[in-house]
Amino acid sequence: MTNFDVVIIGGGILGTTLSYFLSFLNKSKKIAVVEQAHKVAFHTSKRNTGKVHAPYLYNPETKKMYAKTAFHGYTMWERYAKLKDLPFKQDGVIEVAVDNQKDVLERHLKWGLQNGLDDNEIKLLSGAELSKIEPEIRCKSALYVSRDASVDYALFTDSLMQDSSKNGTSFLLNSEVTDIQKTADTWKITLRDGRLLDAKFLINAAGGQSVDIAHAVGVATKFTDIHFRGEYWKAPAEYHTITKSSVYSVPKLPEYPFLDPHWIIRADGSCEIGPNAVPVFSPYGYDLSENLRQLVPKTLEMLRSGARKMIFDREFQELALEEIGSSLSKTMMINRVRRFLPKIDANKITVRGTAGIRSSVIDDDGKFVPDIMLENTDMSFHILNYNSPGATGVLPFSAHVIDTLNSTGIFCSQQQDAKCGPWQFSEILARLC
Repeated sequence: MTNFDVVIIGGGILGTTLSYFLSFLNKSKKIAVVEQAHKVAFHTSKRNTGKVHAPYLYNPETKKMYAKTAFHGYTMWERYAKLKDLPFKQDGVIEVAVDNQKDVLERHLKWGLQNGLDDNEIKLLSGAELSKIEPEIRCKSALYVSRDASVDYALFTDSLMQDSSKNGTSFLLNSEVTDIQKTADTWKITLRDGRLLDAKFLINAAGGQSVDIAHAVGVATKFTDIHFRGEYWKAPAEYHTITKSSVYSVPKLPEYPFLDPHWIIRADGSCEIGPNAVPVFSPYGYDLSENLRQLVPKTLEMLRSGARKMIFDREFQELALEEIGSSLSKTMMINRVRRFLPKIDANKITVRGTAGIRSSVIDDDGKFVPDIMLENTDMSFHILNYNSPGATGVLPFSAHVIDTLNSTGIFCSQQQDAKCGPWQFSEILARLC
């Protein structure tokens, strides 16, 4: 089959979830998901911390969509996990202030309450109060959030793919898009193996390549992106019970995606330190060869865009060098965590975890775009800058995208209130109002 009503580019958790809802709402339409890897959720969707995030880090004004979908995503994932017998471990999260940063925690407490958390789910504690709960953590104050969980998003995505496939969606794996051309009423999509797909409507959910796909069809040309590789170190088994919850430290510069490494508890009970944020030249820049291959074209792209203002900014350069240092020096990275977990011995941590890459959109003024970007044409819809907590909120967010397409008339679903697995579509939308 090469003719489709809808082609979704990107088989990560976003593209797969969009196909899931569309497959229930449009059973007679031909839908395809095109993914260049050999399986769905092969890149960022599985190479993350595996957290179902509580929405306390997200300003309800500047990150309204992230906050709202993260709040409702928690209960939706919990319900889906129970239905499919998938791991969902409610283990909470603690944000610690090692220095005099209580004012930041107070702001995050306020945001969390504004974003839907209640007083029983988020609490501000002194260092002494926290030590009664987590005796190994050292800090001056902390924010304890119980409504936070650990999952495996690769398993979730694979399950959604199976549900979508049962409803008739075609998943074209190992299928990299090399060219997109528009005729009067059809998209001509060329794949690397020479196949040509025809699509009446195109949805760009390509993650780290979403800006490139948008540029290829003349959309969001004033924006570019910068890629950051997040690296992890695995803790030995003797540290797996050192805390009950994952631990984050207060971000020093929240406007930058440079995160001090966290102490992370995975769904399987294992623990890791990470991630950092090392600038790289490709959304797949896990190794030196890929970065060298993309070095010149990506550098030229950034110099022609607003990103040039950022890469010549001294503060950004200093932060980038520090992150590169944390990549080269295990001790440097682990010492960041030892500030609040002094029991950790860097010499006992010898195994690297899986690295993932996050792509952040930069505007024409050289600033990071804080929220999700939705760009549309008469025959396409582009989702840009879909980062953390994207996986947390992807179920309600995907429903929102499809409702947006319906309400604008760009693409109308046939059954606009179908039963979609355990949810009624209208019920999902009602929560987002």
